[in-house]
Amino acid sequence: MSSGPGLFSDIGRKANDLLTRDYLTDQKLSVSSTSANGVGITSTATKKGGLSSGDVRALYKYNNILVDVKVDTESKIATTLTFTDIVPSTKAITSFKFPDFNSGKVEVQYYHCHANLASAISLNQTPTIDLSATLGTPSFAIGAEAGYEPSSGRFTKYTAGISVNKPEANASIILCDKGDTIKASYIHNLDELKKTAAVGEITRRFSLNENTFTVGGSYAVDNLTMVKGKLNNHGKLGALLQHEIIPKSVVTLSSEMDTKALDKSPKFGLALALKP
Repeated sequence: MSSGPGLFSDIGRKANDLLTRDYLTDQKLSVSSTSANGVGITSTATKKGGLSSGDVRALYKYNNILVDVKVDTESKIATTLTFTDIVPSTKAITSFKFPDFNSGKVEVQYYHCHANLASAISLNQTPTIDLSATLGTPSFAIGAEAGYEPSSGRFTKYTAGISVNKPEANASIILCDKGDTIKASYIHNLDELKKTAAVGEITRRFSLNENTFTVGGSYAVDNLTMVKGKLNNHGKLGALLQHEIIPKSVVTLSSEMDTKALDKSPKFGLALALKP
């Protein structure tokens, strides 16, 4: 794929990932392996509260086709097929679930050095069409996204955003929820490997007259250990410690607490990901 401004879904993603990725309040174990025929298999078990669940995921790539199949403990099968460069600079993604035959979706993405487009349609009795476009360069992008339901003749969503991306920083502004919410974020990398960074995000919800301001960051203690933290103006505090115990295998310990309700016990999460 050619370099360009990225898809619309990429706007604001870096800040969001730093504030949300790997934070958890449950227990999770995942084990990955690769079979002799090149199939990557990942088994995951999760315990949240008193409930346990799990799934098995298999990935297989053949030429420009990627097959992703996931089976959970309720015998639901989710399948995603990704076709790359069948037509130059395009990617086609088809996803469906069994036994829910109304969950199908087809998406086509087009990549260009100054414009990226994406179109998706849900395969059910009342299909929804999603369209998004991004114009610009890898350093500056402006885009919009809309969802339309032909059966009712109404827009299900419309969103606009802009981002500025530099090697040491990324800033974005997104107007979403049909114009009801505006979100601005800024992330600044403090090292060349981008493992140590600071981030700030402010969200304004007009209908509720509510503002949420969140600050956070990550710090690489060494090549194997990383700590992250975040705090918002509502008193929600999160912290995370991640350590690579052996190559490619990571243990993550995270916690969350409400600093305005110290009588409540903090929540803890533990995740262990084992890879060959």
